[in-house]
Amino acid sequence: MGRAGDCAMMIPICLLNVNLQRLYRKTTAVQLPLPNHQMLVTHASPVQAPPNLVIWRWTRMEHEMSGSWKMSLRCTRAEAEALQDDISPLAMLDPTPTLVTREIIEFDDENWALEAYFDREPDADTVRVIHALIPSAAGIEPVIEELPEDDWLTLSQQGIEPVVAGPFYVHTSANKGKMPKSSTPFLIEASQAFGTGGHETTHGCLEMLDGMKRHGARFENLVDIGTGTGLLAFAARHLWPRAYVTASDIDPLSVDVTALNADVNGVPLGQFPGQVALCAAPGTDHEMIQRRAPYDLVIANILAGPLIELAPSLTEILRPGGSLILAGLLHTQVDNVVAAYRAQGVRLAERRDRGDWPCLRLVRRQRYGWQRPVRASGRTSQPPGDYGTW
Repeated sequence: MGRAGDCAMMIPICLLNVNLQRLYRKTTAVQLPLPNHQMLVTHASPVQAPPNLVIWRWTRMEHEMSGSWKMSLRCTRAEAEALQDDISPLAMLDPTPTLVTREIIEFDDENWALEAYFDREPDADTVRVIHALIPSAAGIEPVIEELPEDDWLTLSQQGIEPVVAGPFYVHTSANKGKMPKSSTPFLIEASQAFGTGGHETTHGCLEMLDGMKRHGARFENLVDIGTGTGLLAFAARHLWPRAYVTASDIDPLSVDVTALNADVNGVPLGQFPGQVALCAAPGTDHEMIQRRAPYDLVIANILAGPLIELAPSLTEILRPGGSLILAGLLHTQVDNVVAAYRAQGVRLAERRDRGDWPCLRLVRRQRYGWQRPVRASGRTSQPPGDYGTW
């Protein structure tokens, strides 16, 4: 649900899905080298982004957009979010536009921008239809400009710098950079799912995992809830290659992306040690997640809201003495998140901050003597689709 390192890319409006419940600097779309919060707009079923960024499900554009044009208007966040409603008339425009909304001033709901991209110059009727989407811009002349000929897919990938976090080197195919010696590379394209490693939360989780390994932590059974691109699950499997690894996401699209990324990076999928088992599930509510519990390591890089509501069910699948890595929250939200888990018998053991984004390591209280076997209930108040790709 991503952190400004990951950004959204453009896609023809008729191919997209929208859902704006998580605004965060994370992204579940292809990424363009644009700062601040952004989102792609369409009229299909919902996908999600994180707090500081609004994102849209996309279909990869492999072709070159020649002679592209852009129309720009100032808007408000409310107007940007309103675009998730039925805007199917836009799909009938010729040329068909790609809409991107982005935050201009961080956390200022009155200062957003709408940008419409075309493969040729839009006519007056097209401009009028898009202008009408933004009531606050009435009477303001939109800026219309021709863009140079570029391969937008390549541009989107070039905007993502390789990430070095502990022993891991995360890059896209268009920007491999120079890999440090002895690094473990992961090729993670900017795509439909969040988690390319560019945002502080994913970066912080990679460093936390590496730090635990270097301090002698050993895990035999781990799960990544809200896996996105699968990066954290892949990294954990690399550090503990004999462990059972489970990765889930509320968005089936992210599970598909994870499967593709596993193939590209030589990560085996399956139910056995050293393999990654995948499923689509809201929180822990899935037969496989419950059956494979309890876990000695649980990773959840999502958002503060769902982290708090999932405290009971994440604790239930965590073995006493097991570790829980939480990320996706701001430093101002740490106290509330920690309190929710303290009430479940899970204490804060370590905190690492990257900018405004802390990564927390918590440990479930060890119990002594005979105890009833732990069984995960999978209960969570979030219905499917409520938070998008966690």
